[in-house]
Amino acid sequence: MIYLRLFFEFFKTGLFAVGGGMATLPFLYSMSDTTGWFSHGQLADMVAVSESTPGPIGVNMATYVGFTTAGVPGALVATLGLVTPSVIIILIIARVLQAFRSNKYVDAAFYGLRPCSVGLIAAAGLLVVKIAVLNTELYAQTGVLADLFNLKALLLAAVLLLLTRGIRQTKKLHPIVFILASAAAGVLFSF
Repeated sequence: MIYLRLFFEFFKTGLFAVGGGMATLPFLYSMSDTTGWFSHGQLADMVAVSESTPGPIGVNMATYVGFTTAGVPGALVATLGLVTPSVIIILIIARVLQAFRSNKYVDAAFYGLRPCSVGLIAAAGLLVVKIAVLNTELYAQTGVLADLFNLKALLLAAVLLLLTRGIRQTKKLHPIVFILASAAAGVLFSF
């Protein structure tokens, strides 16, 4: 039964997460709340691991959740659940798009999907920022404003922003350099 539930949950995610892997995050937060398979904190860890490993983030996260929930078969089922809607939709679109591409309604629908994708990705980014740099649980317990912010994470984010956008020599470095440096900083400074 767990395999059917994994497939169904990730099928829904794959069907409605328009815009790529980061657009799956709002669905994964909802899945966390409804299934209890993982916490929001674990989801933030999954994002970090998925972003620093090869492959699409959505597929990596589906594989990870499936594996932690039901082992290797669960990983396969969750991944298949996520990619099946895309395969079906692409096959259908490829079959009929040539006939309808010049249709003004089809063109308007594709144009309308763009802001939806941006909104889903922005919402996912804000949720990741909230988990990475804010400590709302500690703040709720203490009421001290200083406890709301994870100062180490804010400092690392500021340094990375400066290195990737402000210093000409480091702007040209490959993103993997920053991913590896961030992972090292996380280990060294006990994030």
